[in-house]
This record gives sequence, C-alpha cells and structure tokens, in this order.
Amino acid sequence: MRILITGSQGQVGWELVRALAPLGEIIAVDHAHLDLADCAALRRTVAEAGPAVVVNAAAYTAVDRAEAEEGLATQINGAAPGVLAAEASRCGAAFIHYSTDYVFDGTKATPYTEADPVAPINAYGRSKLAGERAVAAVGGSYLILRTSWVYAARGHNFPRTILRLAAERDRLTIVDDQIGAPTWARWIAAATAAILAASRGDPAGYLGERCGIYHLACGGATSWYGFARALLAGAGGEGRLAELAPIPTRAYPTPAARPANSRLDCTRLGATFHVCLPPWETGVRLCFADDSSLPATALRKGVHPDS
Repeated sequence: MRILITGSQGQVGWELVRALAPLGEIIAVDHAHLDLADCAALRRTVAEAGPAVVVNAAAYTAVDRAEAEEGLATQINGAAPGVLAAEASRCGAAFIHYSTDYVFDGTKATPYTEADPVAPINAYGRSKLAGERAVAAVGGSYLILRTSWVYAARGHNFPRTILRLAAERDRLTIVDDQIGAPTWARWIAAATAAILAASRGDPAGYLGERCGIYHLACGGATSWYGFARALLAGAGGEGRLAELAPIPTRAYPTPAARPANSRLDCTRLGATFHVCLPPWETGVRLCFADDSSLPATALRKGVHPDS
C-alpha cells in the first residue's frame, strides 16, 4: 500500500510518517516541497504518487495571525483539502483529513458530537470548516478526524512554550476557563494507523463504507492552566516556579476568540473503528518522558495556546 502524507514535518505529520511506515510505502512531502496554495502542484503530487491513501496533515495553524490572513488560511485549510480529496478520488485512493474543535463556538455545556451544529468564532475555525465541507463535497472514501489541543515534544506548541517560560520566569499566568482535552500527536497518528490497518490493504473500500466526520481526542478534560500544571509537574519544573496563576480569558485578550468548551465526544469513533484514546494525563506523562527534543534549560528549570 502506497501512502502519501502531506505536512510531514508538522506535529501530526512527523508522527504519521513513523506510525504508518509498517503499513506500506510512505511518500512524505512538507511545505518546503509542496505549496498548498498551488492547486496544480497539489494535483500533480497526488497523480505522480499514485497512492492507495492520501493523509493530509498539512495546515495553516497560526490561529491569531489568521485573523489578518483569512484568505491565505482558507486557501490552505479550505481549498487545498478539497483539491487533494478530488485528486485522491480520481485515482481511486482514500483520503484522510484532520480538522479541529474550533469549528464549534464553545457555548455547549457538554462535549460536542459530530451531529452538533458548527459555528466557528474565529478565522482559523472558519477556514477549517471550509476544508471539511470541501472534502465532504467530493464524497467517496474520505475520513475527517476532528481533534483538539494537539501537542508533541517537538515543534511550536503550548507545552514547549510553557516549559521555556518556566525556565525564564518566576510567575506564569494561564487561562483557566477554556476546557478541552490535550491530545498527543503520536496518538493521533497511532489511531490513524489502526484505522488503516483494519482496512486490510483496501482503504478506499473500507473507508468508503464508513466515510464521514469523527471526533478523535484524548479522554478527560482540563483547562490550559491544568494542562500547564501537569506539564511542569512532569518535567520537574513545578517546584522551581514561584507561581503558576489561573486567569480568565478576558484577562488575556487575543486577536482570535477561543471556544470556552472544546470537549469532543468520541463515541462514534470507538463504535465504528474500535479506537479510543487514553486519558490526556497519560499522554502528557508519556510524551515528556521522551524528552530528548525539549530544551535542556526547560527540563532543568522545570501564553496562550492554539488548536
């Protein structure tokens, strides 16, 4: 089975290259080799690869900057997935795409299901919703996996920022009234691998019978403040930081509004694919036990997130 992975140097893409390798031949491309705003290049890349499945982990992820660059964000997160899905369908390949909790407005009191109405409150969320709709419009053998609060031990993300700041400052203030489930990129990749392995070499047929949107996130929930506390405790930095203080969202204004509730109900994923991610605390502990890529100063000493 030949697998084309876009965004191969991103948090999820980097893990996908490794998790999917036992399933077949991997063709990995990143932003340096594929301009997601170039539709002709997208079509050519898929056609030349001749894959059995295209896994699109490429995205515009700068949530605040998207407020000023919504056109670019929508081209990358909205139009490009549609082009990739169409080309995958043209060559008989399955298509897997990742979306976000930010397609919801965060006003619901309980975790969001796939059937809940979408209502993004920022440009990034609107661009990702455009991508969902573009992929669904193509139809065929596709899977859209909505996830939340993605992190890894590498790349630009909330954990690395917190650990760096804890090494530099005596006091950190972290938003405590936005709730979600931090989800380890490695487990997103592992879940994707499990789904593809179950296809028994026929991803187009397998996903064609199960196509649609599924929520994929770790179990449990916490706030960004709770996430920061867990990170510092795991990295040995909690006792060295003089103060970690919770604050409300209104005390940390940002260009892009964030949902207060980012919890995702993953029941449908479990029922369909028998995949269920462990609690978020377990992911944090395991991720940062493998700390070779973290800044050494952060580990010895030891802001606002994007989804």
